[in-house]
Amino acid sequence: MSLFEVAPAAVSARPPGKTVVWTDGACLGNPGPGGWAWARTPQDFASGHDHETTNQRMELLAVIEALAANLGPVEIRSDSTYVVNCFRDRWWANWRARGWRNSQGKPVANKDLWSELIVEVVDRRPGEISFTWVKGHSDDAMNNVVDELATTAARLQSAAVSRG
Repeated sequence: MSLFEVAPAAVSARPPGKTVVWTDGACLGNPGPGGWAWARTPQDFASGHDHETTNQRMELLAVIEALAANLGPVEIRSDSTYVVNCFRDRWWANWRARGWRNSQGKPVANKDLWSELIVEVVDRRPGEISFTWVKGHSDDAMNNVVDELATTAARLQSAAVSRG
């Protein structure tokens, strides 16, 4: 079975009423050429790139792009603890309360992307978006799909869209 031939069971475990979307970001060097990707199925995905970026920025952009393309209730499945823990542990609330400073008093890294994402998740779509961590580079077939899409986008500096 190739990477894009995923067993139906791998994509069928969906919460009722929610669209499940896997996201990933990749960077060749850090900073360096990067790529992001999201997918609902191996045939329904999008990816993009940035010529000079970081892995964390690509992880964030993957979620932002996924939410822009998927309206209504969404469960984001990501191997990024950076993304998942922000919402699980409500880092965003402390950042806002401290004037976009982290617990060490330093400016929050990637504030531009975080503020866009937090407005979407917390202010525009409260209660509609959930985040689930999945182990990267393991047995989650769809995480492997978005990893390959993001890595390819970074390497080729190209975008791809399939609405199959």
